[in-house]
Amino acid sequence: MALLVLGILVWWGAHFFKRLAPAKHASLGDRGKGLVAIAIATSIVLMIVGYRSTEFIYVWAPPSFTVHINNTLVLIALFLMSPAAKKGAVLNRMRHPMLTGFALWAFAHLLVNGDLASMILFGGLLVYVPIQMTLINRAEGPWVPGPKGSLAKDAMFFFASILLLGAIGYIHGLIGPSPFPG
Repeated sequence: MALLVLGILVWWGAHFFKRLAPAKHASLGDRGKGLVAIAIATSIVLMIVGYRSTEFIYVWAPPSFTVHINNTLVLIALFLMSPAAKKGAVLNRMRHPMLTGFALWAFAHLLVNGDLASMILFGGLLVYVPIQMTLINRAEGPWVPGPKGSLAKDAMFFFASILLLGAIGYIHGLIGPSPFPG
């Protein structure tokens, strides 16, 4: 459990570094970007190892239908994290589509996992999102959407999100529980 919590804390620290210590971040230049990337990669490894090595502590039993809700939310999350916000029309007015998609992904995983480690992992990642949004909004000030793209691009990115969900689900099933019932 300690590695899991450490991984979440390193994730938070790496992502908040630019916003909480902008002068230090800027003084590091490209080296700072590399250090942040290494910290993020380290946090992911710590979270995976910590999550997989933590004993299962039952908290609640998710109903079976939440798998379908999870998969639908993850599909929407993938679309939100796609380039659709910059190149499409549907997400054009959304300031933080990628962070919103990340929050939706974390929330979806809370719906289908009833153990303590999952609640710490996905809950910790979910709580990170509104804090990061607040820090970005404070640092960058008012936001103006870019030029609106086309619905055809939205359709293309949504179709790509469906394919990506299938690929992720397949790999997920190879290394852990399959997200697809049946």
